[in-house]
Amino acid sequence: MEPFIVSARKYRPQTFKDVVGQQAITNTLLNAIENNHLAQALLFCGPRGVGKTTCARILAKQINQDGTQGEDEDFAFNIFELDAASNNSVDDIRSLIDQVRIPPQVGKYKVYIIDEVHMLSQSAFNAFLKTLEEPPKHAIFILATTEKHKIIPTILSRCQIFDFKRITVKDAAEYLKYIAENQGIEADGDALHIIAQKADGAMRDALSIFDRVVSFAGKNLTRKAVTENLNVLDYDTYFSTTDLILKHDIPGLLLLFNQTLALGFDGHHFINGLASHFRDLMVCKHQETIELLEVGESAKKNYLEQSKQTSNAFLLQALNIANDCDLKYKTSKNQRLLVELSLMKLASIDFGAEKKNPESIALEDSTIEFIAPAAFFKQSSGSIIAPPFNKEAVHVEGIVTKPKENIGVEGLAPEEEKTVGSVPFASKSQVEVITNTQVEEAIITKPIIKTSGKRVSGLSISSLKAKKEHQRNKKDESIDESKLPKETFTEEAMQKHWEDFVKKIDADGRKILASNLATDTAKLLDETTIWIELPNGTMKKEIEREQFDLIEYLRTNLNNHFISLKITVNEEVAKKFAFTPEEKYQKLREKNPAIDILRKTFDLDL
Repeated sequence: MEPFIVSARKYRPQTFKDVVGQQAITNTLLNAIENNHLAQALLFCGPRGVGKTTCARILAKQINQDGTQGEDEDFAFNIFELDAASNNSVDDIRSLIDQVRIPPQVGKYKVYIIDEVHMLSQSAFNAFLKTLEEPPKHAIFILATTEKHKIIPTILSRCQIFDFKRITVKDAAEYLKYIAENQGIEADGDALHIIAQKADGAMRDALSIFDRVVSFAGKNLTRKAVTENLNVLDYDTYFSTTDLILKHDIPGLLLLFNQTLALGFDGHHFINGLASHFRDLMVCKHQETIELLEVGESAKKNYLEQSKQTSNAFLLQALNIANDCDLKYKTSKNQRLLVELSLMKLASIDFGAEKKNPESIALEDSTIEFIAPAAFFKQSSGSIIAPPFNKEAVHVEGIVTKPKENIGVEGLAPEEEKTVGSVPFASKSQVEVITNTQVEEAIITKPIIKTSGKRVSGLSISSLKAKKEHQRNKKDESIDESKLPKETFTEEAMQKHWEDFVKKIDADGRKILASNLATDTAKLLDETTIWIELPNGTMKKEIEREQFDLIEYLRTNLNNHFISLKITVNEEVAKKFAFTPEEKYQKLREKNPAIDILRKTFDLDL
């Protein structure tokens, strides 16, 4: 039985063309070799597993090739690798410097690869400076590190720096597909994308995860096997969650979240994945951003299909809620409740997340309470003349009602059809009429109102016409002003009730209005007109906006319906009030001049 070699070693690139995801760096190095333009000190920096050490070995091998060597020649005597994590002392660097002086026996260059160079001590860095700045012609130093910020600036200034980037999910998935084909493994595209995402930009990690999943699933690598082995949430979980959110199914969401917790995932992982899902749906909304979606082809189809069911406004609000939950999760004492509350908020977003006019109402298939206008009923000779009752559907300016049965009313035949104004009306289920010679009121209870097949806004043209008709009918009911109360009152009585009102609203928390009303003493201009003078127009506008409650209070307590309020502005009055600290000081000094002496004695300032 042959020993197993992990994929990270077995498929380590041997040439620059095999290196995944670092085309810019490999092309630069190739051109530098061809044009004899290679620096003697190179620094390879970047995340783990992206090919730093691999590129250093390939470079060390290629600069010594002159075409006469065999393909398997590795120039082992010309390449020296030093692990700075364990050889980080001054003595290790001095030993290295002593070796640099000796020219190569085979080939043209000696290459010194120092891995994890940031682990060198400060004294070791200092000992290395001179040799790094002026190395022998046959020596090339390649430094590799994952933490460039830990290297002292004097070392950085002596090196040509190459920043390696993370391997993209697409590149990693394609390389994994190539390896799977070499090993005769059938792998789903979605499964390879999940492995690439789990690797987080590191090709070595992706290969290690690939070996682990193959050991678990065998020759058939499915998405289900990968998610089960890696303990990650599948795309289907988030697709189902989004479907439940769009259906406003809060119980279903809570049950789904409970199942997720039962599988061993924590709430933070779930809400982060849901936020990423909303982000992926957002990038699917525009053709230009679809390329930002890093998933397999089958998953991409599902994302495109679900993105059509959502609006940009909904996704933006959902992202805000999920992100807010993510920020609060670590500090929350009840983390499960926090996630559940966020799911409830998500399920409570209006469809499409569009702002609706609170005054509009959709009447489609709904039953609402409706109070008929008083003009529909008129009193005549002690009896009530009610609207007609017939079996046909009745139209009231776009609103359809369906009477159930006919009823008789005093003074009307059951089948007789009459109208009040131009509005035919109702049935027994909608109208109950109390009739006798003394009856003065009619009660209408809960008619069933339905639209004629399409949704009608409360601010539609038909509803506005009905409102105008109602107002026109109301004008017929004129108010007899001679019957309204008009008792005379004194200025003292008015001022007393004025002060009582100020105290009342002050106790209710309306401090600004109370302060404005107390600015001046109200005066009586004539029998019904009350006059107040204010120092500025802002106070006037504030009182005018809130004067209804004041006038109603005074009319009720003084028993005079014709009371009115007159407000004038006199800026000279403002001088009586001290607003700024300087004005307050001047007022105090007018009352007590000794304050000025006190201020000068102690050299005080405002």
